[in-house]
Amino acid sequence: MENELFENTPVNKAFFQLSLPLVFSMIVTMIYNLADTYFIAATGDTNLVAGVSLCAPIFTLLMAFGNIFGQGGTSLISRLLGQKDLRSVRHVSSFCFYGAILCGVLVGALMFIFSGTMLKLLGANNDTFTHAFNYYIVLAIGAPFTVLSFIPSNLLRAEGLSKESMIGTISGAVLNIILDPILISVFKMGSMGAAVATVAGYIFSDIYFIFIILRKSRQLSLLPGEFKIPGAHILQIFGIGIPAAITNICSSICLVLTNQFLLPYGNEKIAAMGIVLKVTMVAQLIMTGFAFGGQPLIGYFYGAKKHERMRQLLRFTFSFITILSLVLTAIFFVAAPVILKGFMDSEEIISIGTVMLRWQVASTLMAALVQLFTIYFQSTGRMTGSFLLSISRQGVVFILVLVVMANIAGLNGIITAQFAADLISVVLGGLLFYKQLYAELVGKAKK
Repeated sequence: MENELFENTPVNKAFFQLSLPLVFSMIVTMIYNLADTYFIAATGDTNLVAGVSLCAPIFTLLMAFGNIFGQGGTSLISRLLGQKDLRSVRHVSSFCFYGAILCGVLVGALMFIFSGTMLKLLGANNDTFTHAFNYYIVLAIGAPFTVLSFIPSNLLRAEGLSKESMIGTISGAVLNIILDPILISVFKMGSMGAAVATVAGYIFSDIYFIFIILRKSRQLSLLPGEFKIPGAHILQIFGIGIPAAITNICSSICLVLTNQFLLPYGNEKIAAMGIVLKVTMVAQLIMTGFAFGGQPLIGYFYGAKKHERMRQLLRFTFSFITILSLVLTAIFFVAAPVILKGFMDSEEIISIGTVMLRWQVASTLMAALVQLFTIYFQSTGRMTGSFLLSISRQGVVFILVLVVMANIAGLNGIITAQFAADLISVVLGGLLFYKQLYAELVGKAKK
């Protein structure tokens, strides 16, 4: 482990050294997502675009299961590294690796068994069912590889190997981008081609990550014999990882509900929202990269009881995230019509999509702050705060707001629901953070 990075490097420099590779990998992932949408939209088939968009919650679901072991394991390993408990680090990393594989196999099997029911719940109709099914079934086959990819990419960052994590993520995304036009357009595989390209990218990343852990990592282990860990560590992994997974699962549920509420207004509205959510992912992934980039530092400082460095990190991250969020909001708000036109030259989709996009990015700062609150809770092992925030912004709060606003304002209510939910969630997150964590961290640093 690069002790110099955690022990003596100035906090802001260490933050960027860990976060920039993650942000860059997020940007490449974003490009892959946009390219995926672009090549699908280039077919000019609205039903194909809508069918693939309906399957977006499946990605979020697979990410959720990966985050149980990825984020839960990273949080614990960062603190264990700060405590210099290297034996436990090896056992926890092995547990997370094989736990993710088993989880992916189980999820993939359930996706097969309940495919028809799932697709109906996702909102597939006679026009979109075939496109959605072709995409969905490939994701089910590749579920173990997709879930697994979130584990080593996170654990390597906890050890300070952020560049290696970046290379693995980018390599898979680049392969995906290369395969997309070949499979979608050249081989005329449509939605199935897009899904095959995606799964192939995750498999490539998994192979790379395994190679790096075996050859370069000093602390992580893939030995099956080190799979066993004490109950207290399992509680920490699931206590932090499950709230992180709930966030993703809630996002899936909320997206399904949004599509269901949009369904009476036509497939064009669903297609527009699908494109908008891919576009807003640009801002979300950038903010996520910087928020998660600081996670190894938070966990290490907390585990090593470096209170002054924690205070410096706290002040820097909140200032930086606020400024960056406002800049991104301004850019996307102004460029909304041009961005939408770049994906689909349909007057109706550009018109309604511009409104959707502007409302989505208007809450970028609020969403970023909620995420940052959550990262601090996760990294310091605060299960209660992490859980409450995980069910708020894209969970209970959003669902309640969506139902109320859809009934009051119809389509406009559906479009503005996320903004209203973010406003409520950032107030809740700020109060929880100040009461449960902020006073303790600042108080210790001043002693």
